[in-house]
Amino acid sequence: MEILKPAMAGTLESSDAQVTVEPMDGGIQLSLQSSVMNQYGRQIRETVLETLDRLEVKNAKVTVVDKGALDCTLKARVECAVFRSCGQSAANIPWGGAVR
Repeated sequence: MEILKPAMAGTLESSDAQVTVEPMDGGIQLSLQSSVMNQYGRQIRETVLETLDRLEVKNAKVTVVDKGALDCTLKARVECAVFRSCGQSAANIPWGGAVR
């Protein structure tokens, strides 16, 4: 998928994550802030990058502000932000099928 415009999903509430995606050339640039960075930073980074890979996102600037979200929440936030940035209509979003 190609990132066409900036988009965001999620909140800054406890146990959630705010994910922002923006168009960019030259690969994936991931910026990560987390309240649990020391314990789970590596796992959060892997989850976000794996989700982007499954969605076939090759070029994007991705910013994640994590407040202790579970992996399933991170995947959902990344998926939602990417679909919003691509201009997908609600009827064309393959919820549950694109990310496993």
